[in-house]
Amino acid sequence: MEDIKQAIMDFAEKSKKSKFYFNDIQKAVQKVIPDAKARAIKKAATALINEEKLIYFSTGSSTMYGMKGRGQTEDH
Repeated sequence: MEDIKQAIMDFAEKSKKSKFYFNDIQKAVQKVIPDAKARAIKKAATALINEEKLIYFSTGSSTMYGMKGRGQTEDH
């Protein structure tokens, strides 16, 4: 799980966008860890949200993920 969390954080830090969909995270993680399953990636993303490293960003119709303190987020 730690390696998946690290891959997510690397993607979030390098991404040009401040918000991204779960599918974007999944593709980025699977480039680094090809055998990572969607369920494990989702659990790692949820753990990062619980650790307050990532935040949810709701557009009303879909939920996106964002890196805490980066870009326009709800806590500004």
